[in-house]
Amino acid sequence: MELGAFSVSLNVKDIHRSKEFYENLGFAATGGNIDQNWLIMKNDDKVIGLFQGMFEKNILTFNPGWNNNAEELKGFTDVRDLQKELKEKGVELIEETDESTKGPAHITLEDPDGNPILIDQHRS
Repeated sequence: MELGAFSVSLNVKDIHRSKEFYENLGFAATGGNIDQNWLIMKNDDKVIGLFQGMFEKNILTFNPGWNNNAEELKGFTDVRDLQKELKEKGVELIEETDESTKGPAHITLEDPDGNPILIDQHRS
């Protein structure tokens, strides 16, 4: 099962303090908008998202169709196909996408310990 690029989306209390902290660890902002309380930060092939006030918990995030540089992959497994495969395996989804649609969509699930997982496809 190919899930695409992986990152951790962190629920932060103060995006400016978090940005400075992760910069001290060698991360640099590569996307987002600090004025909108979100940033994407990278250190080599490691990617984290900083999000202030957007969700309750940290989230494991996968982006079908992208590599770790947010560049489009030529071939990828559509999120709707991933959803079908997960459901066939008996995985409970918290949020599903309409399988009759095309393009950007997402699904959510939780691991056995309640950690949220977002599979978020941004491209067609």
